[in-house]
Amino acid sequence: MLARALLKTAFKFAIATCLAVSTIMIAQSPSLAQSLAPYKDRLFGYKNVTATHYDGDFLVVEYSKQRDLRDRDKVDQREVFGNYVSYKPKRSRESYELKANGRTIRYMGVGKAQGGANAVVIYIHGQGGNRFQGMNDVSFGGNFNRVQNLMVRNGGAYLSAEFADFGARGTADIDALIRYQKQLSPRAKVVVACGSMGGIICWNLLKNGKYARNVNGILLLGSPRDPGFLSSGALKRRIPIYMGYGSEDSVYNWETQANFFKKIRQSAPGYPIKFTLFDTGVHGTPIRMTDWRLVLNWMFAAS
Repeated sequence: MLARALLKTAFKFAIATCLAVSTIMIAQSPSLAQSLAPYKDRLFGYKNVTATHYDGDFLVVEYSKQRDLRDRDKVDQREVFGNYVSYKPKRSRESYELKANGRTIRYMGVGKAQGGANAVVIYIHGQGGNRFQGMNDVSFGGNFNRVQNLMVRNGGAYLSAEFADFGARGTADIDALIRYQKQLSPRAKVVVACGSMGGIICWNLLKNGKYARNVNGILLLGSPRDPGFLSSGALKRRIPIYMGYGSEDSVYNWETQANFFKKIRQSAPGYPIKFTLFDTGVHGTPIRMTDWRLVLNWMFAAS
């Protein structure tokens, strides 16, 4: 089914091994202003990139339920095997509260969350989630633990936040948290990663010029598209965007999201945007499988 769908789009396939070489070169390029050092790349890097489109900005990555879930998790979808995890970030993990907008914004942080960070990554949960989700070391194949380690080991900060709602109030809460982090770490680049419905907040940050000026990158992990983005003036700000989806996502159809990716590229040629499709993956697969180091290094270089 996936192969037929891809053929309908009339994309040209490239050789996966060539892509692998190019991505390694990007990650290791000495010209990058900021680059996260390798951390468990052998475990978390993409095992098989089966296709690449748009000069490598659209990837199709093989997802194997046996290899990437059953062989990776001690308890399926609940606890990853220990070799995927390091608890070093726990030494700096704290719970925080920020008073803003007449509310209390609660979040958790590791690394230099109290200042002096050279980069800050903030995770925004989806419907039914909370600030603890993005700090869960053993769920989602240990991928949240990996991003924590990447930031802690590279002088950065990683935060997982709660907020009032998925509308204007929640967006204002995250903006307040971003501004506070910029006060603590003025030179830090700020990347916001949004899971599922949390993507509404990510799009809102991009569309608002006042909010967007403090954002250096956005990750959309199984999130909805926002057609209003195209007419909001956000395209000219050229903030890097990553979109990740499973081909069997029953919540947000990947083809609809891929068409939106295409519209952005058509509306603003050369816009810094990447799309990764996890073949046979489901709604939560992008959170489990996205290569944080690869995406963050690209964003740091592009912003």
